[in-house]
Amino acid sequence: MASADLRAELDCSICLHTYTDPVMLRCGHNFCRVCIDRVLDTQDESGVYTCPECREEFQERPALMRNLALRNIMENFLFTQHKETETGICCTYCVDSPVPAVKSCLMCEASLCEKHLRVHSKSSEHVLSDPRTSLENRKCSVHKKILEYYCTEDSACICVSCSLVGEHKGHRVEMLDEASEKKKKKLRHVLRKLTAKRQKTEERVQNLEERWRNAQGKASGEAERVTVLFTDIRRQLDDLEKRVLNEISRQEKEESLSVSSLIQKLEIKKDELSRRMRHIEELCNMTDPLTVLQEPDTGDLCDPEEEGGDEDINRCLHDVGDLDVAVISDKLHTLCDLITDIRRGIYMEGPGDILLDVNTAANNVLISDDLKTATWTQNNQNRPETAERFQDYYQVMSSRGFTSGRHYWDVESSGSVMWMVGMCYPSIHRRGRQSYIGDNNKSWILRRCNNQYSVRHDGKEIRLPDKISIDRVRICLDYEAGQLSFYELCDPIRHLHTFTATFTEPLHAALSVWRGSIKISGGSRNWEKPS
Repeated sequence: MASADLRAELDCSICLHTYTDPVMLRCGHNFCRVCIDRVLDTQDESGVYTCPECREEFQERPALMRNLALRNIMENFLFTQHKETETGICCTYCVDSPVPAVKSCLMCEASLCEKHLRVHSKSSEHVLSDPRTSLENRKCSVHKKILEYYCTEDSACICVSCSLVGEHKGHRVEMLDEASEKKKKKLRHVLRKLTAKRQKTEERVQNLEERWRNAQGKASGEAERVTVLFTDIRRQLDDLEKRVLNEISRQEKEESLSVSSLIQKLEIKKDELSRRMRHIEELCNMTDPLTVLQEPDTGDLCDPEEEGGDEDINRCLHDVGDLDVAVISDKLHTLCDLITDIRRGIYMEGPGDILLDVNTAANNVLISDDLKTATWTQNNQNRPETAERFQDYYQVMSSRGFTSGRHYWDVESSGSVMWMVGMCYPSIHRRGRQSYIGDNNKSWILRRCNNQYSVRHDGKEIRLPDKISIDRVRICLDYEAGQLSFYELCDPIRHLHTFTATFTEPLHAALSVWRGSIKISGGSRNWEKPS
């Protein structure tokens, strides 16, 4: 057969299997690349290279040229063979060995290979179709004729005899192709409906997935918030513990000095009394009456100021008492405020939007379309010069200001040599040195410059001793408490610094960036203290 002969031509003479990445030698013979490489490797030691097919010799290891034409023929043939084999229908007349069928005859109820198809009857009664497994259902079960019509009244496929003399006589019939097209039209209509329903279902799935992602993001944000909250609680508890312990230590030192002084006085008095007692005992043991009588009276031996001294000592003894627990308790009452802050912190809401105000951005700061990212640029943006715009530095403010409540927002820098993040009043200067955030009494910032981190306010800088390992920080504002805190968003979150002030104006987020960009990745909505 032609197909069998072609298949034989696609076999490698080395591995005897179908070519894999066929390559050709100069002599024109083809082999699998792996096969011929293996043969040539064995010939390396002898230095003589020959073609395994024709034994032509080569002085040097021959170059292998890809045979693209043969590869395309091979792939097309294998695809055709695979498609024919997939049907699982073999020629009815090839009884010696199964050969894939290429057509089926509805009249003969037989499947035909290429060879038997050539000698098959060309009569119009012999209707050919694609290979089929069940040919009997293509004929009328009553008249044994090919089904050519469709009875619309009984919804049945019928033959010509059924429509003329059978039970479908007089019924409205259609050609199979015509009836099939009508049914296809209905099916396409149903398909459109199903497609719309599936699309709607997909949208619901996408919405649910979006809600799931939002829930994950919210959970992550809540986890960070709780971590920040507990970090702050631990810091405040540590500070309170130190203050209370210092107060106890101070009182203990004061009491220790007072008691030590009193003990010293009493020891001196005890020594004096012992001396007098020894003198009186000596007089009592004397046998010479004249000596005893010549000594002053025993009453004179007592210290005339003894009674007054005893009163002083008694007064000192009365003054020495326990620690002043009232002062200690007063300091411990700070725990009540701490607990109140914790309750307030628990009710803080999740991230909201803080957007940058392009009207305040300096001309060498590029603002992203979503108003979340500030990027330094050498290209002047040529924005109109207004009273709101920063003129001299790479700065920008947020459009939103806060006048109450507790809020937080996160920033992340990328590729920046120097950046500053913080908050400022809207009354900050927009030109000159006083417009530089951190160098005036209207702004509070965290600053990075050449890997050195510091905080600045009113031109006063405090360098942070610990190195910040990542460029993600959180800014937390408690407007009523007058606190602006900075945290490093590492694991665990680390407190960097807290400014304390009495805020008198709305506070806006403020950014400055040089060579790189800063992105606002979060913000917070206001929340009220629960009643």
